[in-house]
Amino acid sequence: MAPLLKSNVISFMPEVMPCKSRMWPLTYPRFERDETCIESMHGHKIPDPYRPLEVPKARATQEFIASQVELTKSVLSTCDTKEKLRERITAVYDYPKSSCPYRRGNKCFYSHNSGLQAQSVLYMQDSLDGEAEVLLDPNTWSEDGTKSLEIMKFSSNAEYLAYGQSSSGSDWITIKVIHVADKITLDDTLSWVKFSSLAWTHDNRGFFYNRYPKPTMNEIEDEGTETDSNLFQELRYHFLGTDQSQDILCWRDSEHAQWFSRAEITDDGQYLVLSIEESCDPVNRLYYCNLSTLPQGLEGLRQNKEHLPMIKLIDNFDAQYELVANEGSLFTFLTNKDAPKNKLTRVSLDDPSSWKDVVPESESDVLTSADLVNRQQLVLCYMSDVKHLLQLNDLQSGHLLQKLPLEIGSICEISSRPEDADFFYSFTSFLTPGIIYRCDLSSGTPDLSVLKETKIANWDRSLFEIRQEFATSKDETRVPMFVVAKKGLVRNGDHPAVLYGYGGFNVSLMPYFSVSRLVLVQHYGAVVATANTRGGGEYGEKWHKAGALANKQNCFDDFIACGEHLIKEGYTQNKKLCIEGGSNGGLLVAVCINQRPDLFGCALAHVGVMDMLRFQKFTIGHAWISDYGCADIAEEFDWLIKYSPLHNVKRPWENGTKSIQYPATMLFTADHDDRVVPSHSLKLLATLQYELCTSLDNSQQTNPIIGRIETKAGHGSGRPTMKIIDEMVDAYSFFAKMTDSAWIE
Repeated sequence: MAPLLKSNVISFMPEVMPCKSRMWPLTYPRFERDETCIESMHGHKIPDPYRPLEVPKARATQEFIASQVELTKSVLSTCDTKEKLRERITAVYDYPKSSCPYRRGNKCFYSHNSGLQAQSVLYMQDSLDGEAEVLLDPNTWSEDGTKSLEIMKFSSNAEYLAYGQSSSGSDWITIKVIHVADKITLDDTLSWVKFSSLAWTHDNRGFFYNRYPKPTMNEIEDEGTETDSNLFQELRYHFLGTDQSQDILCWRDSEHAQWFSRAEITDDGQYLVLSIEESCDPVNRLYYCNLSTLPQGLEGLRQNKEHLPMIKLIDNFDAQYELVANEGSLFTFLTNKDAPKNKLTRVSLDDPSSWKDVVPESESDVLTSADLVNRQQLVLCYMSDVKHLLQLNDLQSGHLLQKLPLEIGSICEISSRPEDADFFYSFTSFLTPGIIYRCDLSSGTPDLSVLKETKIANWDRSLFEIRQEFATSKDETRVPMFVVAKKGLVRNGDHPAVLYGYGGFNVSLMPYFSVSRLVLVQHYGAVVATANTRGGGEYGEKWHKAGALANKQNCFDDFIACGEHLIKEGYTQNKKLCIEGGSNGGLLVAVCINQRPDLFGCALAHVGVMDMLRFQKFTIGHAWISDYGCADIAEEFDWLIKYSPLHNVKRPWENGTKSIQYPATMLFTADHDDRVVPSHSLKLLATLQYELCTSLDNSQQTNPIIGRIETKAGHGSGRPTMKIIDEMVDAYSFFAKMTDSAWIE
């Protein structure tokens, strides 16, 4: 694809519309509206005048993007604290970041970033304290750091590593294979892989992976910029040393185009376990195959052109089942079956109708993960009021053995193997960059030690304090949120504030370390809050469902209530309150500025789902129907049309209150976002600017409405460090300008 047009190559600038501004005169790009584009849906006429923006490579789309880029540059150039912010964020961000070590074969591996490297590097050691050597360095894959390592899996003896390369943040990956001992990359190259698992058979001859058919584009110039719906995912098996065209098609459901799968090989190498999903809902079907019963092995399937003979253990979408461990035909699963806060259950494949609970559902806490270690012990991680707890249980009886000490915060990674007598876990919090612990069980009593603790130079955590507070939502539901502020903050209502939220897809916003937000607290005197609204998983599946489908409005009510709480408690005031979110959180922000434009002074909406009537038509959008519903169904259309950001932009000053306008708003998207395609943000941007920022005499919109459109980037994953910093700087210097926040040394 030709690069996005920049100012020096634009053939002509689109027509612009002047807008009054309290700080500068702005001219807004005008995209030619197609007034004939009107769709009939369930008795309603739905105008969609900006539908041409759904064609990313069209000349008009590219010119609209280029003019928006220039507009945003002009606004950001007036943010007088931008360079100070860049200098400080870059300095604080420059600290070492490491993953937990994990053992494979007879070696140890871990990922590490020295501070400002574009991508983290994969290292290997002969032992935990052995000399580290580089196995894979993604920084050598591209000059600008936009190629990233997105997925990897070692063979059972760690002789080989299969790994996926992503370009420009796209969800598409290319799988390569490296011979670990001599670091030689094989010729094997697998394309059109997306949302894939990797599972090696224990003979180390090859692995299972997932791929989609090649997109049906007229000309594929740059994967990740197409908008085709991702349908008919396949499970295939690749033999090392062969061409991808010879891979075995092991599973594909030709009657259910939207289903996708995830394959695992049990630790004993005997079984392939296939989890089949149709959406983002925490439910799945569960099939398995005893690989030892294949008369000619997998090679026989290729010769006979047969699919893998799968046995259906669970053949409905009533609950979620995640494999924890097996002892021969006896399997242990983490499940939400009749347990919204999750439990551990067990079944024998010899008697698949008889299930027995091993660790029952907790009355108060959510079981988030279970890992087997030391053959017979389970490391269980629970979430209690949005804080993690860690404990050891017995595999056979399920009984609690010991609770492990843990500060208030989050477990972001657990690394274990059934055959090892120790395991590792990584802890973080709002004020803790990262601590990696080793827990040794060889003596029978857990022996905890700090393996690695991240330190940041010239940064004092004692300057800050954390509170967990509860807002009261519209229906009296208590909504938790964390508030980060300077210690001893005087609640005089005069502080700038950022309220961050997500609220969907069973995702829990746990305490985590953020350089940029701590810089806001330190150098702008800001208050930073994280809202745990319904729709997330903070209190289990009931909390999730209370903010999904017909209940989606609860998410927005909860977030609005959190904003009102910050004002009521004296942390901030309307004109200094900024809301921020990404993806589903971008939707959250866009809905809230439509519904309560008076409540906020600034809004930052990253890669949001903005067109709720058409999201299911692009890439993997159909998987989100489980949380949103689908406009093709009349009842669900009625839910969606009420809050869809694109369809609810209204001039607030026409409702009798002339002083109300939309907050200063920045929408973020990227040219290779093939998760939430850029047209979502582009169409909403055009609509906001047209409806609010016109030259009509009665327009009250003086706050800027702009878009930040990144190149060679996607939905967020794999973004190189400097692109991450650039976005932080642009977002928060805009926030500071719009909330009149002065820099504090």
